[in-house]
Amino acid sequence: MAGIVSTSKQGKRVVVIGGGVAGSLAAKLLQADADVTLIDPKEYFEITWASLRSMVEPSFAERTVINHKNYFKKGRVVTSPTVNITETDVTTKDGAVIGYDYLVIATGHNDLLPKTRQEKLSQYQAEYEKIISSQSVLIVGGGPSGVELAAEIAVDFPEKKVTLVHKGPRLLEFVGEKAADKAFNWLESKKVEVILNQSVDLSSASDGNKTYRTSGGETIHADCHFLCVGKPLSSQWLSGTVLKDSLDGKGRVMVDEHLRVKDRKNVFAIGDITNIPEMKQGYIAESHANVAVKNIKVMMSGGKRKRLSTYKPGPEIAIVSLGRKDSVAQFPFVTVVGCLPGLIKSKDLFVGKTRKARGLSPKLVQG
Repeated sequence: MAGIVSTSKQGKRVVVIGGGVAGSLAAKLLQADADVTLIDPKEYFEITWASLRSMVEPSFAERTVINHKNYFKKGRVVTSPTVNITETDVTTKDGAVIGYDYLVIATGHNDLLPKTRQEKLSQYQAEYEKIISSQSVLIVGGGPSGVELAAEIAVDFPEKKVTLVHKGPRLLEFVGEKAADKAFNWLESKKVEVILNQSVDLSSASDGNKTYRTSGGETIHADCHFLCVGKPLSSQWLSGTVLKDSLDGKGRVMVDEHLRVKDRKNVFAIGDITNIPEMKQGYIAESHANVAVKNIKVMMSGGKRKRLSTYKPGPEIAIVSLGRKDSVAQFPFVTVVGCLPGLIKSKDLFVGKTRKARGLSPKLVQG
């Protein structure tokens, strides 16, 4: 592919790399004011925090897996991973070279995801069938996704034996101990067996033999397993680009208070990939997108109108959903468990709100 050249909006070419929570919102909010290209290896945006509900109810994914073209109608989508960044261009794996005046990096975490929406929906269907056909399920990892998946299965399929194994001393290490204890007690009340301070050798169960061994010498029988452990940041590729000096020791992109990449005037980074000391959560990624978009709009207008917006981490709020009605919520000064936080999140998992932010009907089932 030759270089993609656009002269329609001189000085207003924006390239957004990554179509996750932060990147999709930034592209959507900029499309009317700039010539925007969204680069993403997949054709869709997924409301990731709702993905565990989709495993027990595949039709839920119809609202949570959204083709980029549905909310991003004015810009162009390039479906290919980014391989290089220079001072003026971005190059993708399939050879497209796209010039930019402003660049937004929002690549989040590394995850091997299918390319099309249909393939992603089929994946949920397959995972649902795997759960349905199993009497016993092993979940490895006691972070938010492991806890939420255990809860979804325990509520929807109470007859199944669910075992959750976590290598740390407590569940949900990213929240306070109180919230973690409440989640633990809730799972136990639903007959989920929680094993802490141990890891599982997943290769110990050979085909046909469904017995897994833990590091503590326990054996767990399970018809299927799900691995719910953290994924690495998707920033390694930046070390071969002009931005190689912007990564810290943990591979995070260093940004200033305006969310601009260190020592860069026209390059922003938003979402999980930044080095801002805060929880990595969806609603936070969306506030990054809002600040970066405001700043790009100010800069495109010559910066005369007003000063750049500053991003300030807010109070730490975490809501971990426990099935369809409950959840455990940690607010700055209080931890709550039960149906009040459950109403906030578990019922709809913020799906309607997230669709609306991208100009889509909250309930519509098309893409």
